[in-house]
Amino acid sequence: MERPDLSNVDPQILAYIEYLESSATKSKKSTPAPALEPSEPPTTMQVITLTQHDVAKRTARHLYGRQRRAGMGIFDIDTDENDPPKLLTVADEASTLIVVTSQAKAYRLPVAEIASAEVRARGASMRDLLPMLDDEIVVALVPEGPGAYFTVVSERGFVRSLPKHLVSDRMQPGMVLYNMREGGPAAAACRNNGDESLFIATREAKAIRFAARNVPAFGTQGLRLTSEDKVISVTPCGPKEGVMLLAEDGKGTIRLMTGFAANKAPGAGGKVALKAERLVGAMRAGDKDDIFIISRQSKLIRFQGAEIPQKEGVVQGVNCMALRSDECVAFTVTSVPPATE
Repeated sequence: MERPDLSNVDPQILAYIEYLESSATKSKKSTPAPALEPSEPPTTMQVITLTQHDVAKRTARHLYGRQRRAGMGIFDIDTDENDPPKLLTVADEASTLIVVTSQAKAYRLPVAEIASAEVRARGASMRDLLPMLDDEIVVALVPEGPGAYFTVVSERGFVRSLPKHLVSDRMQPGMVLYNMREGGPAAAACRNNGDESLFIATREAKAIRFAARNVPAFGTQGLRLTSEDKVISVTPCGPKEGVMLLAEDGKGTIRLMTGFAANKAPGAGGKVALKAERLVGAMRAGDKDDIFIISRQSKLIRFQGAEIPQKEGVVQGVNCMALRSDECVAFTVTSVPPATE
């Protein structure tokens, strides 16, 4: 909360307010912040950054040290001013990414083929690695992993879940995930087990949750949108889990699903998920996970999910990243094994 104008306040009251402020400052200084957990040992897990023009790089996850929530972060990918970051994900260098494009097509890309670089370095065009058309752009990077289904959602809210074998190593490059004439451009994708809920979020911070098993084989309308709104994220979640929500202004929360009722079927209008003008994304998260956030100016911060208060109701969120003439554009959540002695 910002300090209001106190110029017209009674001098005695003003003196008391200043006394309280001074006491609070001294209290903060006298209570040292708990030490950060040690950085993880060298790992094959890679942080993958992708820009608007599909320039990508991968950097070992252990090269990014944990910071406190609401810090400034560090510069990550070195990119042109007119080519800001748009996607973040974490995957093992020996695994494969399912790359989803705006044309509702899917490609398989080994992580090892993405340009490897240090924290502050330039990447290389991902378009040189995939037989994409000129009018295709990448909208989702989904690491290979557990999950019986691969779910894709369009900007207009059309959702379809495909059995995982359809996006296996037998998949033809550029496989069409759904009919674009029915669903429109693709917006987001994830893996799910089939017995979980799907949480779909929009740019205007609206969201819907429903059982993944209620999505028919050939897809359906997941939620209703206004003409100005569009889908930006889809994530699986359990009834007692939380979903990390982040706004462009750097504020976020972990919204507990115990406070976000599930719809009986897809197709309803979205409910307010976070008090925000523009949402960056939504992803399942817990207090033992690590959060990576990147800004338009390529600043990246890493901190533990335990630093974000978990809430059941609609809140404005807490400051997750300090921004100066900047805005958050993407984030990802990654599970980090506990440190061993």
